[in-house]
Amino acid sequence: MTVKQISIFLENRPGRLSELTGLLEQNQLNLRALSLAETTDFGILRIIVSDPYQAVTVLKEAGYVCSVTKVLAVELPDRPGGLFDVLRVLGEGGVNLEYTYAFTARKKGAACLILRVADNDAAIEVLGKNGVRPLCQEELNDLFDD
Repeated sequence: MTVKQISIFLENRPGRLSELTGLLEQNQLNLRALSLAETTDFGILRIIVSDPYQAVTVLKEAGYVCSVTKVLAVELPDRPGGLFDVLRVLGEGGVNLEYTYAFTARKKGAACLILRVADNDAAIEVLGKNGVRPLCQEELNDLFDD
């Protein structure tokens, strides 16, 4: 149970992120989540979108350098300690996070955590043993009502 994250190389200059999000908007691609890591000259934009295949096609046709990575998405309760519960389970299970980012969903009381780990299968096993089931792409989209 993984979701597709698109990583895009962006020059760090005014308007570049706006151009990219405008391209997504023109193609009716809805952003679910994003994370941007930057340096002086460039950034890596990581996004989760409503239709990853279409997004990659559109981005590549527009000349963007991008790649797709399978990451885990976990729905968690939008309450104090919801994040801690999942991170504790992973840590106790020996799963190391490479990076993570979170967002709230339109579904009342729900938040979502995106996890990049070295071994998705090991993380899925640890989570499953502790009653946490990662979402597939369709289930992630269901957290939104569009």
